[in-house]
Amino acid sequence: MPPLPRLLAHGLAALATALLLPATATATTAETGFPSRPVTLVVPFPAGGPSDALARAVAQKMAADLGQPIVIENLGGANGVIGLGKALKANPDGYTIAFGGIGTHVANVALYKKLAYDPVADFAPIGPAGAAPLLLLARADLPATDLRSFVAWLAAHKDKASYASAGIGSISHYGCVLLLSALGQAVTHVPYKGVAPAMNDLMGGQTDFMCDQTTTALPQVAGGRIKSIAVLSVARLAQLPQTGTAAEAGLALDVRSWNALFAPRNTQQPVLARLTRALQHAVADPALRRQMEGLGVQLPAPQDAAPATVSGLIAKGLRDDVLALRAKGDYLD
Repeated sequence: MPPLPRLLAHGLAALATALLLPATATATTAETGFPSRPVTLVVPFPAGGPSDALARAVAQKMAADLGQPIVIENLGGANGVIGLGKALKANPDGYTIAFGGIGTHVANVALYKKLAYDPVADFAPIGPAGAAPLLLLARADLPATDLRSFVAWLAAHKDKASYASAGIGSISHYGCVLLLSALGQAVTHVPYKGVAPAMNDLMGGQTDFMCDQTTTALPQVAGGRIKSIAVLSVARLAQLPQTGTAAEAGLALDVRSWNALFAPRNTQQPVLARLTRALQHAVADPALRRQMEGLGVQLPAPQDAAPATVSGLIAKGLRDDVLALRAKGDYLD
């Protein structure tokens, strides 16, 4: 993988190029007939997690527009590296695409000194699938109710405190690294193989806190099995109106998990355009938007479900988050 400054240059160049391309394209002869068979969507995470849930919901609506099934293939491991590696080796004909996001295309750059893929040069973005803010969550009996009282508790218990994540380099890990970096604290990290076991141990009190997406966190908070301490963003959630934000506590944090669809590099532009149009059709579906809003997931506006949006998200993450962590000497590992 190229050095980080070169990655940033690639990211900004990709963004500039993408902005010159229309969000949709007129059908061409090369596109005629695509797809004529099922499309495989590689989801490089375990089934049942937040990314998997979003991928399945969006894929179902895309399939209806494409007129062909989209088969989900869960291939977890190494924070998406294994699954994305398989997708990159596929024939770039549009029949094998991948689901990625801030973990695979930003956090992994901070995690791996020699990443098995270049998050910019090796992929052709199709468009963003959705985004969700992260929540700072705690075991139900932790004696803190907001971020300020949590900070006080953490300062008094930092030698014994622990936080859970869905695995090294996952968005739940990345979010807590950014939070702890902003707080100037170092806490024991307990990585799990997926969100479900991490959440189970948080509910059971084996760990103290966790940074997780609204997709899987909201039902557990509503059931009283864990508590929400803060929204790691700038705006409160309609689903949790009593939970304050990091910004309200004076922290400049806006940690949002975003996901996107990618094709292998060298996929023909007409094929990419057809997949982008199917994605735009999916995110415009009123039923899907209502379903995702109930989970705190914001789907992009149809016109924003385009390759340029993804290029911008990657470039921003590499520039703002990864460089900031490295400048402070903070690394995911």
